[in-house]
Order: sequence, then C-alpha cells, then structure tokens
Amino acid sequence: MSLVFYLYLAAILFALGAATVVVRRNAIIVFMGIELMLNAVNLMFVTFSRMNGHLDGQAIALFVMVVAAAEVVVGLAIILAIFRARRSASVDAANLLKL
Repeated sequence: MSLVFYLYLAAILFALGAATVVVRRNAIIVFMGIELMLNAVNLMFVTFSRMNGHLDGQAIALFVMVVAAAEVVVGLAIILAIFRARRSASVDAANLLKL
C-alpha cells in the first residue's frame, strides 16, 4: 500500500473535522471535530516522516498528542462550567460568561 493513500485519508479526516467544527453548535461535538483535525495532522506528520526516513515527524506527532491531551482537560472544564451556568452546551452560550 502506497503512502499517498495515508495522505488522502488524512486530508479526508481533516475535511470532516473542519466541517464538523463549522456546522455543529454543540460544544462537545465541536471539540470532537477539533480532535479529529489534530489526529489527521498527526497522520500526515507520521506519513511524511516515513517518506523521508527521519523520525522528526513522529516526534512532532507525539508532542501534538501531549498538547491535545492538555487541551482536552482544559476544554472540558470550560464546557462543564458553561453547562453548569447555562444548562446548555451550546457554543452560542459561551459569550454569556463574560460578566
């Protein structure tokens, strides 16, 4: 199997994640779209790393996974705060926290 197919798969995953972020209004679903885009970028990093024979892309992908894990913790805490304050996980309710 050629490595180009992995690039096509990553492009499709990124497009699906971007469409999810643009179309959906629920904060959890938007968050899942962002995570899908990050995983698509990781797949591209690993594929380009494999194409060139270096480990640089794999190291960057590992760093992106660590940052994504920290982002999940902070993002879910913010979504939980919005849900407790407004009883809704809508993205539109996020601007109501500015008091």
